[in-house]
Amino acid sequence: MTSRPGVLAPDPLTLADVEERARAVLSPEVYDFVAGGSGGETTLNANRTAFDRCHLVPRVLSGADTADTTTTLLGVPASMPVAVAPMAFHSMVHPDGEPAVARAAATAGVPFTASTLAGRPLDELSRADGDLFLQLYWLRDRARTEWLIDEAERLGARALIITVDVPFMGRRLRDLRNGFAVPAHAAPVNLADAQRGVGQSVGGHAAAVIDPTLSWSDLEQVRRRTRLPLVLKGVLDPADARRAVDLGADGLVVSNHGGRQLDGAVPSLLALPAIREEVADACEVLLDSGVRSGTDVLRALALGASGVLLGRPVLWGLASGGEHGVTGALELLRTELEVSMALAGAPDVAAAGRLGVRWAPGTNEREEP
Repeated sequence: MTSRPGVLAPDPLTLADVEERARAVLSPEVYDFVAGGSGGETTLNANRTAFDRCHLVPRVLSGADTADTTTTLLGVPASMPVAVAPMAFHSMVHPDGEPAVARAAATAGVPFTASTLAGRPLDELSRADGDLFLQLYWLRDRARTEWLIDEAERLGARALIITVDVPFMGRRLRDLRNGFAVPAHAAPVNLADAQRGVGQSVGGHAAAVIDPTLSWSDLEQVRRRTRLPLVLKGVLDPADARRAVDLGADGLVVSNHGGRQLDGAVPSLLALPAIREEVADACEVLLDSGVRSGTDVLRALALGASGVLLGRPVLWGLASGGEHGVTGALELLRTELEVSMALAGAPDVAAAGRLGVRWAPGTNEREEP
């Protein structure tokens, strides 16, 4: 966002405004790394199209003059049905990195998910006075994988979120064209020294450290090893959702990795209703990929999600204003959600889940009652 000399730029009114502020301060290659998707970015764009085609059916005469956004996510109280999604390399967008995001999440009253590829140690992130989830990639170094699980338990993490849709990185053409590599100041410190990948391409680094042979039997071992709530992130098929529940998963994240893995994969929002129908109330069902407003959160709730993981907008807030920028982005999202819920006649999160939706013509999804 630009402004005339001597004229203070207005406060952002939408998360798109936050992104524009971030774009103005980031190098083009770093902006592309965060914003981009894989392949021709078909799925990246389809995520947004799905939200735009999902129309809420508001209820009237609810008798409520406010909307209560509070809820619980994986047993953790939250001020709204939102958690910060796991994302790598925070320090490449702002020197304060993950600790600033963790503190902002604590201030906002939402859980923060630390990535395996975080640039700061887990014990530092656990001191943010908020609720911590750990996202886990299945590493070739099994001893390091087990150490991360044990460390999460020791530090009081509230859930373990295993990403299951990255046997290797999708072909992210923006990064390839830009020659983007893992920056030294944002290197993943929770990996062994030799695995931090400084100077490698992101795809090359992932191939070196992530084990593509992760299977259901490995997840069974994790389930036996840890007492933490176990969540699988990257599920799009109802059959996989059912198998995860049968294995003992406590939660699922319906996700196509923000359009960064299989280009052409179904938009997460379109996959959500069938997965919720398959698992019913057997586990929590969260959603990510494409959430850009409080109305998007409400749409996800109406389609059966317990809540959402918010990704790129958090990094845009961090880039444009550090901890204060993330706090502002989360507060903006909460304001939008409160207004959308009130206008839809949903006085609380449970009522939001009972709203109907109608899909725009041409959307390959059945209408919800």
